[in-house]
Amino acid sequence: MTISTINALVLTGYGLNCDNETVYALELAGASAHRVHINAIIDGSAVIDDYQIMVFGGGFSWGDDHGAGVVQAVRMKHTVGEKITRFIESGNLVIGICNGFQTIVNLGLLPGFDNNYKQRSVALTYNDCGNFRDDWVTLSVNSDSPCVFTRNITIIDLPVRHGEGKFVAEDAVMKQLLENHQVVCQYALPDGTLADNKFPFNPNGAMMDIAGICDTTGRVFGLMPHPEAFNHPANHPQWSYRKELIRRGQMAPDDLPVTGIRIFENAVGYFL
Repeated sequence: MTISTINALVLTGYGLNCDNETVYALELAGASAHRVHINAIIDGSAVIDDYQIMVFGGGFSWGDDHGAGVVQAVRMKHTVGEKITRFIESGNLVIGICNGFQTIVNLGLLPGFDNNYKQRSVALTYNDCGNFRDDWVTLSVNSDSPCVFTRNITIIDLPVRHGEGKFVAEDAVMKQLLENHQVVCQYALPDGTLADNKFPFNPNGAMMDIAGICDTTGRVFGLMPHPEAFNHPANHPQWSYRKELIRRGQMAPDDLPVTGIRIFENAVGYFL
Protein backbone atom coordinates (compact mmCIF):
# COMPACT_ATOMS: atom_id res chain seq x y z
CA MET A 1 0.00 0.00 0.00
CA THR A 2 1.35 3.42 -0.97
CA ILE A 3 1.48 6.05 1.76
CA SER A 4 0.84 9.57 0.44
CA THR A 5 2.67 11.34 3.28
CA ILE A 6 5.73 9.88 4.98
CA ASN A 7 5.84 11.18 8.56
CA ALA A 8 9.16 11.33 10.38
CA LEU A 9 9.59 11.82 14.12
CA VAL A 10 12.80 13.56 15.21
CA LEU A 11 13.46 13.41 18.94
CA THR A 12 14.44 16.59 20.76
CA GLY A 13 15.11 17.68 24.33
CA TYR A 14 17.66 17.23 27.14
CA GLY A 15 20.78 18.21 25.24
CA LEU A 16 19.94 16.90 21.76
CA ASN A 17 21.01 19.61 19.33
CA CYS A 18 20.80 18.31 15.76
CA ASP A 19 17.02 18.17 15.55
CA ASN A 20 16.48 21.25 13.36
CA GLU A 21 19.08 20.16 10.80
CA THR A 22 17.63 16.65 10.77
CA VAL A 23 14.09 17.92 10.18
CA TYR A 24 15.43 20.08 7.34
CA ALA A 25 17.25 17.12 5.76
CA LEU A 26 14.17 14.91 5.97
CA GLU A 27 12.01 17.59 4.40
CA LEU A 28 14.51 17.95 1.54
CA ALA A 29 14.14 14.18 1.13
CA GLY A 30 10.36 14.48 0.82
CA ALA A 31 9.18 13.58 4.32
CA SER A 32 6.87 15.49 6.63
CA ALA A 33 9.20 15.82 9.61
CA HIS A 34 8.34 16.85 13.16
CA ARG A 35 10.48 17.69 16.18
CA VAL A 36 8.99 15.82 19.13
CA HIS A 37 10.17 16.18 22.71
CA ILE A 38 11.17 12.97 24.48
CA ASN A 39 8.65 13.74 27.23
CA ALA A 40 5.82 13.84 24.68
CA ILE A 41 6.65 10.28 23.67
CA ILE A 42 6.82 9.17 27.29
CA ASP A 43 3.58 10.82 28.46
CA GLY A 44 1.69 9.73 25.34
CA SER A 45 0.85 13.19 24.01
CA ALA A 46 2.77 12.17 20.88
CA VAL A 47 2.09 8.74 19.40
CA ILE A 48 4.97 7.08 17.57
CA ASP A 49 2.53 4.94 15.58
CA ASP A 50 1.58 8.12 13.70
CA TYR A 51 5.02 8.01 12.06
CA GLN A 52 6.92 5.75 9.68
CA ILE A 53 10.45 6.99 10.45
CA MET A 54 11.88 7.60 13.92
CA VAL A 55 15.16 9.48 14.34
CA PHE A 56 17.39 9.40 17.39
CA GLY A 57 19.52 12.40 16.52
CA GLY A 58 22.83 13.88 17.55
CA GLY A 59 23.82 16.01 20.49
CA PHE A 60 24.71 15.34 24.11
CA SER A 61 21.63 13.84 25.73
CA TRP A 62 21.67 14.50 29.47
CA GLY A 63 25.18 15.89 28.98
CA ASP A 64 26.50 12.34 28.39
CA ASP A 65 26.89 12.37 32.16
CA HIS A 66 26.96 8.59 32.63
CA GLY A 67 28.30 7.79 29.18
CA ALA A 68 27.06 8.85 25.77
CA GLY A 69 23.42 7.95 25.24
CA VAL A 70 23.15 5.98 28.49
CA VAL A 71 20.60 8.10 30.39
CA GLN A 72 18.38 8.57 27.34
CA ALA A 73 18.41 4.82 26.70
CA VAL A 74 17.56 3.96 30.31
CA ARG A 75 14.76 6.51 30.50
CA MET A 76 13.16 5.45 27.21
CA LYS A 77 13.64 1.72 27.72
CA HIS A 78 11.69 1.70 30.97
CA THR A 79 8.88 3.93 29.70
CA VAL A 80 8.36 3.39 25.98
CA GLY A 81 10.71 0.51 25.21
CA GLU A 82 7.88 -1.86 24.27
CA LYS A 83 6.29 0.78 22.01
CA ILE A 84 9.58 1.26 20.16
CA THR A 85 9.96 -2.49 19.71
CA ARG A 86 6.42 -2.73 18.28
CA PHE A 87 7.18 0.25 16.02
CA ILE A 88 10.09 -1.68 14.50
CA GLU A 89 8.19 -4.95 14.28
CA SER A 90 5.41 -3.14 12.41
CA GLY A 91 7.79 -2.51 9.51
CA ASN A 92 8.84 1.06 10.27
CA LEU A 93 12.33 2.60 10.13
CA VAL A 94 14.65 3.78 12.89
CA ILE A 95 17.91 5.67 12.44
CA GLY A 96 20.32 6.68 15.19
CA ILE A 97 22.89 9.33 14.35
CA CYS A 98 25.95 9.93 16.56
CA ASN A 99 24.44 10.35 20.06
CA GLY A 100 21.40 8.59 18.64
CA PHE A 101 23.56 5.64 17.56
CA GLN A 102 24.99 5.52 21.08
CA THR A 103 21.45 5.56 22.47
CA ILE A 104 20.04 2.79 20.31
CA VAL A 105 22.93 0.42 20.99
CA ASN A 106 22.40 1.06 24.71
CA LEU A 107 18.69 0.35 24.22
CA GLY A 108 19.58 -2.91 22.48
CA LEU A 109 17.88 -1.98 19.19
CA LEU A 110 21.16 -2.83 17.49
CA PRO A 111 22.48 -5.23 16.43
CA GLY A 112 19.04 -6.86 16.70
CA PHE A 113 20.19 -10.45 16.20
CA ASP A 114 17.23 -12.82 15.81
CA ASN A 115 14.85 -9.84 16.08
CA ASN A 116 15.95 -9.28 19.67
CA TYR A 117 15.69 -5.51 20.25
CA LYS A 118 16.36 -5.59 23.99
CA GLN A 119 19.84 -7.05 24.38
CA ARG A 120 22.92 -4.84 24.39
CA SER A 121 25.89 -6.60 22.78
CA VAL A 122 27.96 -3.79 21.19
CA ALA A 123 29.27 -0.50 22.54
CA LEU A 124 30.57 2.90 21.48
CA THR A 125 33.33 4.15 23.73
CA TYR A 126 36.00 6.83 24.02
CA ASN A 127 38.04 7.73 20.94
CA ASP A 128 41.53 6.25 20.91
CA CYS A 129 42.97 9.71 20.18
CA GLY A 130 41.77 10.84 23.60
CA ASN A 131 39.83 13.86 22.45
CA PHE A 132 36.73 15.05 20.62
CA ARG A 133 36.92 14.78 16.83
CA ASP A 134 35.28 17.35 14.55
CA ASP A 135 36.28 16.45 11.00
CA TRP A 136 35.13 14.96 7.70
CA VAL A 137 35.52 11.26 6.94
CA THR A 138 35.04 9.01 3.94
CA LEU A 139 32.80 5.97 4.32
CA SER A 140 32.86 2.80 2.26
CA VAL A 141 29.35 1.32 2.11
CA ASN A 142 28.72 -2.42 2.02
CA SER A 143 26.63 -3.15 -1.07
CA ASP A 144 25.64 -6.54 0.40
CA SER A 145 24.10 -4.95 3.48
CA PRO A 146 20.30 -5.14 3.81
CA CYS A 147 20.31 -1.54 5.12
CA VAL A 148 17.38 0.43 3.68
CA PHE A 149 19.08 3.78 4.23
CA THR A 150 22.22 3.14 2.15
CA ARG A 151 20.80 1.59 -1.00
CA ASN A 152 22.72 2.53 -4.15
CA ILE A 153 25.42 4.31 -2.15
CA THR A 154 28.97 2.94 -2.43
CA ILE A 155 31.04 5.77 -0.99
CA ILE A 156 30.08 8.95 0.85
CA ASP A 157 31.84 11.76 2.72
CA LEU A 158 30.24 12.89 5.96
CA PRO A 159 31.27 14.98 8.98
CA VAL A 160 31.91 13.49 12.41
CA ARG A 161 31.79 15.27 15.75
CA HIS A 162 32.10 12.98 18.73
CA GLY A 163 34.25 12.00 21.69
CA GLU A 164 32.87 8.47 22.13
CA GLY A 165 32.63 6.89 18.70
CA LYS A 166 34.86 3.83 18.94
CA PHE A 167 32.82 0.76 18.01
CA VAL A 168 33.72 -2.32 20.07
CA ALA A 169 32.25 -5.80 20.41
CA GLU A 170 33.33 -9.32 21.34
CA ASP A 171 34.79 -11.48 18.59
CA ALA A 172 31.66 -13.67 18.34
CA VAL A 173 29.47 -10.60 17.87
CA MET A 174 31.81 -9.16 15.25
CA LYS A 175 31.78 -12.47 13.39
CA GLN A 176 27.98 -12.52 13.34
CA LEU A 177 27.78 -8.90 12.18
CA LEU A 178 30.11 -9.65 9.28
CA GLU A 179 28.38 -12.90 8.31
CA ASN A 180 24.98 -11.16 8.30
CA HIS A 181 26.35 -8.18 6.34
CA GLN A 182 25.16 -5.93 9.16
CA VAL A 183 28.33 -3.85 8.99
CA VAL A 184 26.88 -1.12 6.78
CA CYS A 185 29.67 1.43 6.51
CA GLN A 186 33.35 1.60 7.42
CA TYR A 187 35.85 4.43 7.66
CA ALA A 188 37.92 4.63 4.50
CA LEU A 189 40.74 6.45 2.76
CA PRO A 190 39.74 9.10 0.20
CA ASP A 191 39.94 6.49 -2.59
CA GLY A 192 37.40 4.27 -0.82
CA THR A 193 39.77 1.58 0.45
CA LEU A 194 39.32 0.79 4.12
CA ALA A 195 41.21 2.95 6.61
CA ASP A 196 42.74 -0.10 8.31
CA ASN A 197 42.59 1.83 11.59
CA LYS A 198 44.77 4.64 10.26
CA PHE A 199 44.16 7.96 12.02
CA PRO A 200 42.56 10.39 11.18
CA PHE A 201 40.74 8.44 8.43
CA ASN A 202 39.40 6.21 11.19
CA PRO A 203 38.84 9.03 13.69
CA ASN A 204 38.19 6.97 16.81
CA GLY A 205 39.91 3.58 16.55
CA ALA A 206 36.70 1.65 15.84
CA MET A 207 37.20 -2.09 15.46
CA MET A 208 37.30 -3.06 11.80
CA ASP A 209 36.81 0.63 10.94
CA ILE A 210 33.09 0.28 11.72
CA ALA A 211 31.18 3.54 11.40
CA GLY A 212 27.65 2.13 11.20
CA ILE A 213 25.65 -1.08 11.52
CA CYS A 214 22.06 -2.18 10.92
CA ASP A 215 19.78 -4.89 12.28
CA THR A 216 19.08 -8.06 10.31
CA THR A 217 16.06 -6.51 8.57
CA GLY A 218 17.99 -3.42 7.44
CA ARG A 219 15.29 -1.16 8.87
CA VAL A 220 17.20 -0.09 11.99
CA PHE A 221 20.43 1.77 11.23
CA GLY A 222 22.97 3.51 13.43
CA LEU A 223 26.04 5.49 12.40
CA MET A 224 28.45 7.93 14.00
CA PRO A 225 28.84 10.42 11.09
CA HIS A 226 26.15 13.03 10.47
CA PRO A 227 24.25 12.71 7.14
CA GLU A 228 21.96 15.62 8.07
CA ALA A 229 25.00 17.92 8.19
CA PHE A 230 25.78 17.31 4.51
CA ASN A 231 22.57 18.66 3.00
CA HIS A 232 24.11 20.67 0.12
CA PRO A 233 27.33 20.36 -1.94
CA ALA A 234 28.54 23.65 -0.43
CA ASN A 235 28.78 21.96 3.00
CA HIS A 236 31.73 19.90 1.78
CA PRO A 237 35.20 21.23 2.69
CA GLN A 238 36.36 20.86 -0.93
CA TRP A 239 33.32 22.63 -2.36
CA SER A 240 35.11 25.78 -3.57
CA TYR A 241 37.88 23.72 -5.21
CA ARG A 242 35.41 21.43 -6.95
CA LYS A 243 33.26 24.36 -8.04
CA GLU A 244 36.31 25.85 -9.73
CA LEU A 245 37.00 22.54 -11.49
CA ILE A 246 33.43 22.58 -12.78
CA ARG A 247 33.84 26.18 -13.95
CA ARG A 248 36.97 25.21 -15.88
CA GLY A 249 35.26 22.20 -17.43
CA GLN A 250 37.60 19.81 -15.60
CA MET A 251 34.79 18.22 -13.57
CA ALA A 252 31.19 17.48 -14.41
CA PRO A 253 28.50 18.74 -12.02
CA ASP A 254 27.20 15.19 -11.78
CA ASP A 255 30.55 14.13 -10.30
CA LEU A 256 29.98 16.09 -7.10
CA PRO A 257 29.93 13.83 -4.03
CA VAL A 258 26.70 12.23 -2.84
CA THR A 259 25.19 14.29 -0.04
CA GLY A 260 23.73 12.88 3.15
CA ILE A 261 20.25 13.65 1.84
CA ARG A 262 20.45 10.44 -0.20
CA ILE A 263 20.29 8.46 3.06
CA PHE A 264 17.01 10.15 3.99
CA GLU A 265 15.66 9.84 0.44
CA ASN A 266 16.18 6.09 0.66
CA ALA A 267 14.18 6.05 3.89
CA VAL A 268 11.30 7.98 2.34
CA GLY A 269 11.44 5.94 -0.86
CA TYR A 270 11.11 2.71 1.11
CA PHE A 271 7.44 3.49 1.73
CA LEU A 272 6.58 4.73 -1.76
